[in-house]
Amino acid sequence: MAAPAPGLISVFSSPQELGASLAQLVAQRAASCLEGARGRFALGLSGGSLVPMLARDLPAAAAPAGPDSLARWTLGFCDERLVPFEHAESTYGLYRTHLLSKLPIPDSQVLTVNPALPVEDAAEDYARKLRQAFHEDTVPVFDLLILGIGPDGHTCSLFPGHPLLQEQEKIVAPISDSPKPPPQRVTLTLPVLNAAQSVVFVATGEGKAAVLKRILQDKDGALPATMVQPRTGSLCWFLDEAAARLLSVPFEKHSTL
Repeated sequence: MAAPAPGLISVFSSPQELGASLAQLVAQRAASCLEGARGRFALGLSGGSLVPMLARDLPAAAAPAGPDSLARWTLGFCDERLVPFEHAESTYGLYRTHLLSKLPIPDSQVLTVNPALPVEDAAEDYARKLRQAFHEDTVPVFDLLILGIGPDGHTCSLFPGHPLLQEQEKIVAPISDSPKPPPQRVTLTLPVLNAAQSVVFVATGEGKAAVLKRILQDKDGALPATMVQPRTGSLCWFLDEAAARLLSVPFEKHSTL
């Protein structure tokens, strides 16, 4: 499929069709970036249901470009739970098991949060890794961020009403009082999300329908996901029919089968 236009809402008949199109979008974005001036592709991933979705479809979508292309990918994580990598709540741990075993990105280019550190130190350590990887940027500029959204409108580990929504200086922040367990997390901040070249929100299931109406139709500015507005990059939404069922704003219906 062609790259979505900025602000586009794309609705798919099933999570499976959404996942296949999302994987193609990642592969196309990677190919475009690798031909660009930087000669690399910087991808930021969120966890949750995105892990099995990308694990199912991304290896095949990225394979035609070959291992030389994957060697120029840089992979980061939009947030992380401060638990061991072997823990079922570890975003990196899940991607390591289910995706990276099939997508040979060099370990040195996979930027992880160190869960053995105290949460404040883990955030500083991750920020240092990002600054090294994005040394030419004042604020790290990801080529593509794939974000999820909670029923409360949170994205990454940025929750409604939390002081971190006001953070403008740090690129990575610790959180010790997450309203969703586990309580200790490390998250990218809004300045990094809004510096990205491209942001894709992914949401599936009826449980997301009400909050998507608040974001996309009612423009509820109090919700963290609504605050993601890339300054110069593009923003689009990949939804399945169940998640989009309350929307009356225009959207594009897609079918890949």
